[in-house]
Amino acid sequence: MKTSMKSLVISSFFIISLFVSSSCQKDDMNAENVRYASVLSVSEDGTTSVIEANLKSALIETSDLTESELASLLKMKVEEKFARDVYAVLAQKWGSQIFSNIAKAENNHLNAIILLLTKYGSTEPSMDEAGIFADATIQKLYNDLVAKASISIEEAYKTGALIEEMDIKDLTVALSGTTNENIALVFENLLKGSRNHLRAFNLKLINLGLTYIPIFISQDEYTQIATSAMEKGKQYRMNDQGNGQGNGKGKAGKGRGSKGNGTCNI
Repeated sequence: MKTSMKSLVISSFFIISLFVSSSCQKDDMNAENVRYASVLSVSEDGTTSVIEANLKSALIETSDLTESELASLLKMKVEEKFARDVYAVLAQKWGSQIFSNIAKAENNHLNAIILLLTKYGSTEPSMDEAGIFADATIQKLYNDLVAKASISIEEAYKTGALIEEMDIKDLTVALSGTTNENIALVFENLLKGSRNHLRAFNLKLINLGLTYIPIFISQDEYTQIATSAMEKGKQYRMNDQGNGQGNGKGKAGKGRGSKGNGTCNI
């Protein structure tokens, strides 16, 4: 009887071990199949857009926004609209494809910020019509830049560079003032976009034999950006769907927002 009971216990333990081992292997396989993808799409001319489906999938649950974080998002929301509106006017004025392409990218960046605001339940009003800004200072800057950029294509490209370095400065400051992972994800990628767009405008100026002198960032930083290659998006864990597009292949591995350590103990 004792022998039978001992055999039964051993057999049961063996079966349980097999079941747990199988579950572990299945979990490990699932972990290996976790997909990673970029949230950025970068074209040959440097035009950089956010892949909305991948951004949605990369976002994680965080605490609510602080007042300063909300203010930062709203500020950048206006700046992205500002860039979009200026470039849209200049695309019509000069028929330059770079303005048309980047205007669409800036609208895409604007939507990325709106997506984030919506995620956190922001009830801020929708954007004003194109070329219209509630802030009188921003409205004057818009009017002044459009007027100056309408003088010549050279001034238009300089205006593009000015707007992008302004965005670079403000995004850098905003990143230093937040611990929210979702805001950091969005701003880091928008910052890459601004640097890529700055490179694109700088190339246009070089082709015209012109040298741009930065105003909002240092000459050293400008030179470093202008002389380096276009930036691609890094890989983020796709927590839900995502469409798998972007620069770079999805891969398994450890990363932001991953769950579990891929191991089992018996």
